[in-house]
Amino acid sequence: MTTPEIIDQIHELILEDHQISAKSIAEQLGISREQVGSIIHEDMGMWKLSAKWVPKCLNAVQKRQRCQSSEELLGFFQSDPNDFLSQSVTTDETWLYHYDPGTKQQSMEWRHSDSPHSKNMQKSTGKVLALFFWDQEGIILIDYLPKGQTINAQYYSSLLVQLKDFLKEKCRGKFPKGVLFLHNNAPAHQALATQKKLAYLGFQCLDHPPYTLNLAPSDCQLFPGLKKQLKGRLTQRPLLPCRPSWTDDLLNFFLHGLQKLQQRAMKCIELCGEYVE
Repeated sequence: MTTPEIIDQIHELILEDHQISAKSIAEQLGISREQVGSIIHEDMGMWKLSAKWVPKCLNAVQKRQRCQSSEELLGFFQSDPNDFLSQSVTTDETWLYHYDPGTKQQSMEWRHSDSPHSKNMQKSTGKVLALFFWDQEGIILIDYLPKGQTINAQYYSSLLVQLKDFLKEKCRGKFPKGVLFLHNNAPAHQALATQKKLAYLGFQCLDHPPYTLNLAPSDCQLFPGLKKQLKGRLTQRPLLPCRPSWTDDLLNFFLHGLQKLQQRAMKCIELCGEYVE
């Protein structure tokens, strides 16, 4: 028998682990797997896609954290938008495949009716994890993670030192009021060693709570265009220009990515912290 208490218990288990299996939920609650599946799909309206339960159902604490972070961002904008944009540096990482097939539009070509069909290549298994640091004027630093290396606090802290050195040497006088640093809540970013390194380097961090991809400039601006540019290209290690060639508006591309944070923060507050793409 399905009760509101069972539905709430299943909801809590999914919030704790978005990759939890229906079988594991059934074993923990002592009910059948079929009943779990029925509750998840019919009562909760959720489906498991790409290792995530969607749509994202956030609890009250998570929604409150998202609102608080959005209010902090808006506070900086309202205080001095120009200062916020000129001081902001953001970072994120993404997987880049050695070969990623082009889009349907990119693969279209002129041919006669009796011309042989081209063979479509599949996405390669080879890939590299790339970390990007950028500001309103462009990409500052790109790091390709060595094979076998993981992004731990030690490795990430060393990148922060490289970033500081680069800003000191190449961007002298560009950040007279210091750096406002925006990164996500990955374990390496939140580690105590990383926090100490950020404080030592003089970076002021903006809060970025869990489940806040819609407030991550790289996910909303940089990565979609970047991956579109790389589609159909075969390379072992993508070497990217500091200014993208996938947009006609080079001057404002990165600036717009940071400016969008204001509207996204306002949207988050209007929806009381609910997740939106």
